[in-house]
Amino acid sequence: MAKKDDGRKRGGFKASRHGNGKRASAGGPKAEQKRVAEEREQNDRQRSTQSREQSRFLKGQRIDPKRIDGRETAADLIDGTFLAYNAARLREACQLFTQKMLDADVTVGMTLTGALTPAGLGMAAIIPLIEAGFVDWIISTGANLYHDTHFGLGLAMHRGNPQESDVVLREEGVVRIYDIFFDYDVLLSTDAFFRRVIQAKEFQKPMSSAEFHWLCGKYIREREKTLGAEKKSLLGVAYECGVPIYTSSPGDSSIGMNVAALALDGNKCLIDPNQDVNETASIVLAAKRGGGKSAVLICGGGSPKNFALQTEPQIQEVLGIDEKGHDFFLQITDARPDTGGLSGATPAEAVSWGKIDPDRLPDAVVCYLDSTVALPLLTAYAHARHAKRPLKRLYDKREAMMKRLRDEYKAGAAVG
Repeated sequence: MAKKDDGRKRGGFKASRHGNGKRASAGGPKAEQKRVAEEREQNDRQRSTQSREQSRFLKGQRIDPKRIDGRETAADLIDGTFLAYNAARLREACQLFTQKMLDADVTVGMTLTGALTPAGLGMAAIIPLIEAGFVDWIISTGANLYHDTHFGLGLAMHRGNPQESDVVLREEGVVRIYDIFFDYDVLLSTDAFFRRVIQAKEFQKPMSSAEFHWLCGKYIREREKTLGAEKKSLLGVAYECGVPIYTSSPGDSSIGMNVAALALDGNKCLIDPNQDVNETASIVLAAKRGGGKSAVLICGGGSPKNFALQTEPQIQEVLGIDEKGHDFFLQITDARPDTGGLSGATPAEAVSWGKIDPDRLPDAVVCYLDSTVALPLLTAYAHARHAKRPLKRLYDKREAMMKRLRDEYKAGAAVG
């Protein structure tokens, strides 16, 4: 039986299917490779190297960008010049988001960590994403929602110098978030606002953080209208658009601190994490039923990332409902995977937990970049490359989604 040509014959060169061209390898004989290259230069200098056989690894777009002249849109710049390294990962993230995650049958959950709203990204990026129907539900740190409220109340945040003395700033009554400065009274005024609204009758019960934030958003929108400061708060816009916002650690923020303070006075407001775990799982289950898909857009990492991803183990492992994992995974992070932290854990690692569908790993992108850089670019790209989607208004569908979750859980338990 003749032996199959394995590509190592004839001095380390594999015969080309395109004439007599030959493809070299770093493992081949160097003198022969050098001789062939010089011969090619002498006799074949006008012919493209594309005439020789190409490796399957060389099928990617050729790097040949247009010159940047200042007339490019952000989307054109990303498509045309973000060709390698983390720029390429951002391009892949933008294209994954617009070409697959924003399909009509995909439900997009967004997670927020890091001080994004104090930097203005609530107004600049997250609100436009919500209003365009590009984000259907959110899990955020409480801090982002607390600082978001400053803008809805007409309170000012300022650019500052991170090298200033914090001792001097304290004496001046100025609070610092790296290079963002604001008056200490901003905190006191925001605390007073939350304490006042949380005493309303509708807050006097256990509730999910989505219901709590929806009620807060209603009051924030009323204040915005009074001030004439339209759509400064993502809580207010989420209230109007029916986008549920959860927080994975209700007590880990100034909002939760004020809820706890009022509990000392007998206030009955209680943010119930059990409802949050089940409601978020119900959103993902509802997204996957009927042939739909679930996508996660993760800005940063931390607890909100895990809270979004744990929805699938909650469905599969804990409730015993058949499922395979989220379909699309897009993360923007500066965390490394080798330290073992959840923030840097890769989508491949999440497969072993059932968090990500293993068949969809090609539709997973991790962009190692600061969210304050990536999120505005992603938002601009999405608006340039994709039409608005109808709002899913998932907040209004919470009861129906929870019924589905309960029914499937009980059906599985009965079989067991």
